Amino acid sequence: MKFRWDNRYLHWGVTAFLVIAASMVFYYGFFQINSLLNGIHFLFRILAPIIYGSAIAYILTSPVNFFENKVIIPLFRKKGIEFQKKGRSVIRWVCVLFSIFLMFVLIYTFVMLLLPQLVDSITSLINNIPRYAVITENWIYSIIEKHGWEMQKETQELLEATPKQLQNFLSTSILPQLQEILKNLSSGLFDLVIFLKNFLIGAIVSIYMLVDKEIFIAKSKMVMYSILPSKWANAFIHSMRFTDNTFSGFINGKLLDSAIIGVLCYVVISIMKMPYALLISVIVGVTNVIPFFGPYLGAIPSAFLILLVNPLKCLYFVIFILILQQFDGNILGPKILGNSTGLSSFMVIVSILLGGGLFGIPGMFLGVPICAVIYAMVWAMISSSLQKKEMPAKMESYLNIDCLDETTHQPVPMPAKASRTVRRTEKSEKKKRKS
Repeated sequence: MKFRWDNRYLHWGVTAFLVIAASMVFYYGFFQINSLLNGIHFLFRILAPIIYGSAIAYILTSPVNFFENKVIIPLFRKKGIEFQKKGRSVIRWVCVLFSIFLMFVLIYTFVMLLLPQLVDSITSLINNIPRYAVITENWIYSIIEKHGWEMQKETQELLEATPKQLQNFLSTSILPQLQEILKNLSSGLFDLVIFLKNFLIGAIVSIYMLVDKEIFIAKSKMVMYSILPSKWANAFIHSMRFTDNTFSGFINGKLLDSAIIGVLCYVVISIMKMPYALLISVIVGVTNVIPFFGPYLGAIPSAFLILLVNPLKCLYFVIFILILQQFDGNILGPKILGNSTGLSSFMVIVSILLGGGLFGIPGMFLGVPICAVIYAMVWAMISSSLQKKEMPAKMESYLNIDCLDETTHQPVPMPAKASRTVRRTEKSEKKKRKS
């Protein structure tokens, strides 16, 4: 007997299976969320090298394409040399290995610049704590003398004893706990070793993904067309292309924007002779990757570090950061990123809060492009539905209207009374603003 895939009983069976499977997924997702999250976390640990490799390959795709299509191949074409399939494969391997090498050089340079500065800053901070206490004490005395206040004997004794008590606290309470701190550091070092192992394996995986990226894309399309009807497969491929454009534009632009902000910060605060210039610039540049909240997250610890050394310079630093972020948000950022996400400020805040609450710092960074993709897809579906109903698909058509005509589906203006009321309200609001 010949098996027929278009049999209606088979369709019913597949539909019933999918409904049952979806119900089970919903049940476990709603009532057994902890078990589901533990399963996802376990799967993530197993697939961590593949995930890291995919992320590295995605980030390095732009450099590989640049070296291959903008540098090496045009250089040989100028000399009249054309490459066949094997020659193109050799060029691809060279570009991939060179991009991986550049990535490790940048990571090594970043660590070697930051780590000594971080160690020196922490050491200097610990050594200067008694001096900061004395400065604070003198500052309090100067305020009291300036205003002619009388200080009680107990308060004076407390202020004089504070530096000694602080030094005793560091020697008697902090130092004995170093053993416990070292235990925590050892567990952290173990996690760091696991991360480095997964990262190195991921770097190796990314090499093969970058070399054969066109083959992976072609096979993915074959799978889509074999499973889905042509209409849905085309829609899925177009949505993936839109997702790639959104992510790549946002990530590459944000990294370039943050690098420029970090360099500008280092140049200016070095000219202003502020302490911890390199460390603070790295903090400001790295946190600037996080949209909206990032600059403030980086400015708070940086301002605190400067405050411990010189309160007046801390004030100058806060003013400079506000100016720098206005420059970034209104001039530099839009120039580099353009309108890559298409999200309003409200949606950016919502996406950052949701992403950060669910996935921490990575979620704060990736929440904006993910939300932008979902937002664009939802509004594409809404526009398509309105067009099928022969209704206006542009938002401007729905501003200050009463309703849509039931027969023509065209906007109906507000009644005269309502429009007059609206105008009066607008005029009164303008008068209030002027006053």
